[in-house]
Amino acid sequence: MKNLKASDIRQMYIDFFVEKGHMVEPSAPLVPIDDDSLLWINSGVATLKKYFDGREIPKKPRIVNAQKSIRTNDIENVGFTARHHTFFEMLGNFSIGDYFKREAIEFAWEFLTSERWMAMDPEKLYVTIHPEDTEAYDLWTHVVGLTEDRIIRIEGNFWDIGEGPSGPNTEIFYDRGEAYGQDDPAEEMYPGGENERYLEVWNLVFSEFNHNKDHTYTPLPSKNIDTGMGLERMTSISQDVRTNYETDLFMPIIGQVEAISGKKYLVDKDNDVAFKVIADHIRTIAFAISDGALPANEGRGYVLRRLLRRAVRFSQTLEINEPFMYQLVDIVADIMEPYYPNVKEKADFIARVIKSEEERFHETLEEGLAILNDLIQQAKSSNQTIAGEDAFKLYDTYGFPIELTEEITLNEGLAIDMDAFNDHMEAQRERARKARQSSQSMQVQSEVLKEINTKSKFLGYEAFEAEATITDIVRDGERVATADAGETIHFIMDQTPFYAVSGGQVADKGTVRNDQFEIQVTDVIKAPNGQHLHTGVVQFGVVKEKSEVTATIDRQARTAIMKNHSATHLLHAALKNVLGEHVNQAGSLVDSDRLRFDFSHIAPMTAEEIKQVEQMVNEEIWNSIPVDIQEMNIADAKAKGAMALFGEKYGDIVRVVDMQPFSIELCGGTHVQNTSEIGLFKITSESGTGAGVRRIEAVTGQNAFLYLEHYLDQFNAIKQQVKAKSDAQVIEKVEQLQYNEKTLKQTIEDKNKALNELKMGNIQDQVETINDMPVLITQVEVDNAKAMRTTMDDFKSKLQDSIIVLASDVDGKVSLIATVPKTLTDRVKAGDIIKNMAPIVGGKGGGRPDMAQGGGTEPDKITEALQFIKDYIKSL
Repeated sequence: MKNLKASDIRQMYIDFFVEKGHMVEPSAPLVPIDDDSLLWINSGVATLKKYFDGREIPKKPRIVNAQKSIRTNDIENVGFTARHHTFFEMLGNFSIGDYFKREAIEFAWEFLTSERWMAMDPEKLYVTIHPEDTEAYDLWTHVVGLTEDRIIRIEGNFWDIGEGPSGPNTEIFYDRGEAYGQDDPAEEMYPGGENERYLEVWNLVFSEFNHNKDHTYTPLPSKNIDTGMGLERMTSISQDVRTNYETDLFMPIIGQVEAISGKKYLVDKDNDVAFKVIADHIRTIAFAISDGALPANEGRGYVLRRLLRRAVRFSQTLEINEPFMYQLVDIVADIMEPYYPNVKEKADFIARVIKSEEERFHETLEEGLAILNDLIQQAKSSNQTIAGEDAFKLYDTYGFPIELTEEITLNEGLAIDMDAFNDHMEAQRERARKARQSSQSMQVQSEVLKEINTKSKFLGYEAFEAEATITDIVRDGERVATADAGETIHFIMDQTPFYAVSGGQVADKGTVRNDQFEIQVTDVIKAPNGQHLHTGVVQFGVVKEKSEVTATIDRQARTAIMKNHSATHLLHAALKNVLGEHVNQAGSLVDSDRLRFDFSHIAPMTAEEIKQVEQMVNEEIWNSIPVDIQEMNIADAKAKGAMALFGEKYGDIVRVVDMQPFSIELCGGTHVQNTSEIGLFKITSESGTGAGVRRIEAVTGQNAFLYLEHYLDQFNAIKQQVKAKSDAQVIEKVEQLQYNEKTLKQTIEDKNKALNELKMGNIQDQVETINDMPVLITQVEVDNAKAMRTTMDDFKSKLQDSIIVLASDVDGKVSLIATVPKTLTDRVKAGDIIKNMAPIVGGKGGGRPDMAQGGGTEPDKITEALQFIKDYIKSL
């Protein structure tokens, strides 16, 4: 058996199958493309289903790949076992209607046992087969020459991971020897059993069926081969180490964690779990971010957030209490660079994303864990169960994934009332659903609309006005033939210039009229069967089905919308130029007054970056680029370089909006004919909408001019107020005012501090001993919360070993602050002091064990609150 690096095994595998006439299929991104059945790419075959089910014919019927994969169905086991991973590599060889079982088995045996390749001892290899697969049995015995005792029949040898290819399989196992266990069927110490001695190294799937969405099985167009060899597992055998984590895929990461923590791997069992969790999760997180996923509160983003928070929690076992995961990205990139260079290329961005997410979690982790620990102690002394409401609060307020809470409580031998937790979750979802509901979403769900199949043609790309016939009228959820003045109706026309809201672009408004009636159109959406469904109020007359009308959109509003939509495309391209290719659209709104663009980016944009983007967009406007719009098939569009929006679904024929060389995108919206029509572009705000998503709002054309005019008016008013003689002098005058204000504030603070000292006298004399602890509890006079903290800092510098609790009446509002020396936090916590004290003054508060703040609305009860806290500390 050769001792090989993981990168050598990967390359050797690919080289072997290339010699056998296989085409190399590059590793696909972890985020599935055109496959909504998967959250992540979870196997080597997942990206090849189009070949297996006959939708597409590969250039060669023989394929080999090394595919990065993520599986997250058993995250809680990672770190506690030798071979569970969330991220792993699957080496695979595939045959699409070419060779079948014989060649697959012969190839596997040759690669594993040949001296030229892995050189494994044939006597240490065993196989499992499906009991009914007599063909596989004959091949293993008659062609390879295995004896009966090295072939195990297992009913579960049928490969089926849900939708996609499936069929019987044969697995190859390596015997690591008696050091890993003595043969004992009762202990499952046999190939195929749950043990550490016989390791599965390769799975050969003989694909004969397609598992459909409705869970039926249909024969594949031709018999195929799908195999998978886990790189991590094969590396552990080659390098003769006990677990995957001791291989060169993980040890450099673990070494870096050792350097950061000062702890050692393989010395303390509890520490080992933390090392494994961190090493596994950082690989998953780094690769997922490099492929376009970002931490978020749902879907793939939630998986990443959960993994990172799990790793951070385990890092505390190693006494790492600050962000550190981001420091491991370069190690991951170096290990994987031979085959996956994109992690190294994006390492800086990946590290920024991780560091930002770590900092965000650390802000709430300590307080959340403290609350959870209190809940655990309460549960241990009562019914051994944590209330679902409390678990939900940890999730909702402190960002604790419920799985993390479950894992911690499970380790303590406790349970969570998951029924109650799920009730709270469903109530939250219902509130969100109600917040999202609108009349248009209710109409789309109408059974009446589903039954309307009338044809309707959109003319709005070319026309602002059109002659049409009203074909269908719906009022109050029912089909009607007529509608009277004042009624709100929904209606369909055989053709329309009105754009239906989609792709972020709002619907057109306008009128539909003839001599007998007029409808003011307020909204347009897509009906269930694809027609443009107009919503409007009848202004006068009686609307009748089959009426011929003139449909006219608001020309001025549409013109502004087109400017904003074309500007959105220029903005998207500019952001990629300035911030990087990781920028992807995450939502947009194109209205007549403004445009809003959400995009993936981890940090707030700097003023310089905003200026660069703005300048770049305006330069393309002034370059007068013709906007060429064509319809073509999706393959031609992508070949032309058109950018498809992440997560967007496209048909076979797409609309390409071409503003080359600067921008080319797939888009169904309306646009200007030349970028010069946009006139002017101005960013009005840049903000965050969630982790990893930023938002830009901007205006164009006339609204951009009015926006700048408004600020010019304000500037001139300021110029007049500060009595500046010139524009250049305004800043100088304002800076002088700021300096004067700062000086005056400092003078007032100094005087207040002196007054407090005069009133308090020697504060050391005010310290009491309560319950064998030095305590200062008093009311002070300050002007604001900042001064309260300054006063506390001053008191702490003089009373470093004392518990200090201060209260103040600030403009009719109570301000509270408490500090506890770290040597006393095991007896009393600042957060508990404020939590108990604040309700007395009509407020609330909390914080860390060593420092907490709060407030209230009843200053007349400050004395009562101070006395209460004295009694509270006395009672501890």
